[in-house]
Amino acid sequence: MLPELTLSRGFTSWTLDPAALVAVVLLGGLYAYGVTRRVRSGQGWSVLRAASFAVLGLGMIVVATMSSLAVYDRVLFWPAAVQNILLDLLAPLGLALGDPLGLASPDGGLRRVMTSRPVRLLTFPLVSSLFVLVSELTIYFTPYFPTALHNDPVRQLMHAQLLLTGCLFVLPMLTGQELLPRWCTHPVRAALVFFDGLFDSIPGIVVMTSGALIAGPWYKAHPRTWGPTLQFDQMLGGGLMLTLAELVALPFLIAVFFQWWHSERDRTAELDARLDAELTPVVPATAGAVVAASGAASADSAPAASAESERVRPWWETDGGEVGQRMRRTR
Repeated sequence: MLPELTLSRGFTSWTLDPAALVAVVLLGGLYAYGVTRRVRSGQGWSVLRAASFAVLGLGMIVVATMSSLAVYDRVLFWPAAVQNILLDLLAPLGLALGDPLGLASPDGGLRRVMTSRPVRLLTFPLVSSLFVLVSELTIYFTPYFPTALHNDPVRQLMHAQLLLTGCLFVLPMLTGQELLPRWCTHPVRAALVFFDGLFDSIPGIVVMTSGALIAGPWYKAHPRTWGPTLQFDQMLGGGLMLTLAELVALPFLIAVFFQWWHSERDRTAELDARLDAELTPVVPATAGAVVAASGAASADSAPAASAESERVRPWWETDGGEVGQRMRRTR
């Protein structure tokens, strides 16, 4: 019989989940190895990315599986609901912000696996969003969740499933175009993230408004003399699921907009550099070349030069791309 969950116990109650600890150490070690290899090769790596992966990604896995949420998830429903949302939405966001695929070798095994046809099908935006929704509803409205409450292997499988389905949607949205269809540009990604936030609110609404108790026999068999009633506990859990889903959608959307701005800035800088290179006049190598060129000019060659200039037009006058259009406007 656990003591009443108070604010102080919420911060000080911890437990050990060996499977989660092994996963966190393994993911952290692989990420640290990738960062070290990149730095040694002379390429930098953002400290903010590494902090996002470690604190928001791995840290949320630790909080979800080893904090007071894991201590009380078999006594109260709402800690289990918050635990699942952290694994399904917040931890994948932190892992994706760390850009782990950016550390993979271009021709390495991880890159080949992530760009393979089966993985690209699973990470297709509409498919991955549906996986997240179906995963949540399956957990709460089948015997899956009650079984996980008294069976540790099933519980760990449920946690892994939540983390994986969340990563299927978040990672492609934040780690590069190569995992997405060509039509999935940054504006389309922003729209998909917005609608995904609406989809993520559905499980919380369904849980909160459900008349039937989720895992009711389990919680009735483990009564407590403190805390909310079983019905209010479930309503509280559904409300927290809904709130957290909407709160996570906001930084996710901001991250997509930031990547959009960053991509446009780099594209504009590259375009300006090309324009500057095209507009820079060609200076003769020596003064003798200038004298020879001017001495060779004569009245007889003027018509030929004029004809040649009419025959050979600058490339930017006929270029239909953005560089050509900007060159014509500057002229």
